[in-house]
Amino acid sequence: MMNLVKLPSTFLLALGWTALAFAAGESVKISSPKDGANVDVSGALVAYEAAPGGNADHAVLTIDGTQTAVLDNLKGKYTLGKLSLGDHTLCVKVVDKGQAATGAEKCIKVTAANPGMWTY
Repeated sequence: MMNLVKLPSTFLLALGWTALAFAAGESVKISSPKDGANVDVSGALVAYEAAPGGNADHAVLTIDGTQTAVLDNLKGKYTLGKLSLGDHTLCVKVVDKGQAATGAEKCIKVTAANPGMWTY
């Protein structure tokens, strides 16, 4: 017969807060390009870093709401392909193995411009 140990409710409450704090600590940072930057219409380098929590597995990159790349590493760089002239929204979000979002996401706005107009 298995012996069960009764844990004090304050201990269980502390465990619950720890789990919430861990999940809440999940974050994504895009260090390049900067939010609001002009980028080369022929492409740009996206540098990102995700601090995962819970069941995070990898990240994905979306451009204007369309998934563009699966980012196997939670920290790295990705070179965008050719962009159409104008404004775009780039997002990096953390997902689980089933591609479901875990909550952490960072989006920036950039403007694709011809050479000589970039501001990174």
